Amino acid sequence: MKKFFLSTTVLAIIACLLWATPFTAIKIGLKYTTPLQFAGLRFFLSGLIILPFIKDFRVKVKEASKRWRFVLWVALLQTTFLYGLFYTGISYVPGALGAMLIGAQPLFAAIMAHIMLRNDKMSWQKVFAILLGLSGVCIISLGRADFVFTTTIPIGVGILLLNNIVGSTGNVIVSRDAKNMPPRVLASFSMIIGGAMLLLFSIPIEHPNWTAVHPGEYYISLGWLAMVSALAITIWFGLLGREGVKVSNLNTWKFIIPIFGACLSWLVLPNENPDTISLIGMFVIACSLLLVNFLNRRAQKAQVRLSSMASH
Repeated sequence: MKKFFLSTTVLAIIACLLWATPFTAIKIGLKYTTPLQFAGLRFFLSGLIILPFIKDFRVKVKEASKRWRFVLWVALLQTTFLYGLFYTGISYVPGALGAMLIGAQPLFAAIMAHIMLRNDKMSWQKVFAILLGLSGVCIISLGRADFVFTTTIPIGVGILLLNNIVGSTGNVIVSRDAKNMPPRVLASFSMIIGGAMLLLFSIPIEHPNWTAVHPGEYYISLGWLAMVSALAITIWFGLLGREGVKVSNLNTWKFIIPIFGACLSWLVLPNENPDTISLIGMFVIACSLLLVNFLNRRAQKAQVRLSSMASH
């Protein structure tokens, strides 16, 4: 049973479930503060939350300090640039279009993995499975009432596409270079450094108010976002560092984030109910994930056969 709950599939689903919960909390927080300041506080706190859970803290920190350039690079890509672009870009586009663009991240992950990794090449079957999942995200997003076009869309689209490239590159680098780096150490330090940089960038760009006292819902949303990031990113970094886990395959699980998001909306919000378009989109995404898992198992069996033949 323990092996099941620690499997890559289960942990990936848990991380995606956690990532499906922040959208309402982000909306609440941004009512009272600026995007970069809010994101910076969120991730700085996330990094601090992880620190007490790092075993042999001094030893692991000493080892990590020898690779400070790698930690800094991950902090820039996976926190500072990624969420700086996300918080900025999402403000320029309607929510539905933003959801579609962010939902395209698995496709970008597969492309970057194909370019940067030798053992994670794209095939026509994998491309079809990813495009199938992306079409499911589009169906769910198009069913939302806020899908309208505005003059700021080109700016927002460009920023969110760049966000996908940055995030995918960060995933590939963590998968390729973090094999001996404890996930908690990497997640904690990268978020503390990345969050601090976002806070510094917010000063000249947003001129935030540091002395304002906000209502309780702001601090509840900030605390929830910090905890979600601490847990989800630690899990994700651990999965990226696992032997045999491919970036392109792992990122296809992110297609279930809009499914979880829609289900949570139906459960929590009084005016949200299941609709035919969303259910069709969910079915398409489910088909995509089943196809990806089928392709993975077929590839693993082929690898076992080759290893067996080589041993004989």
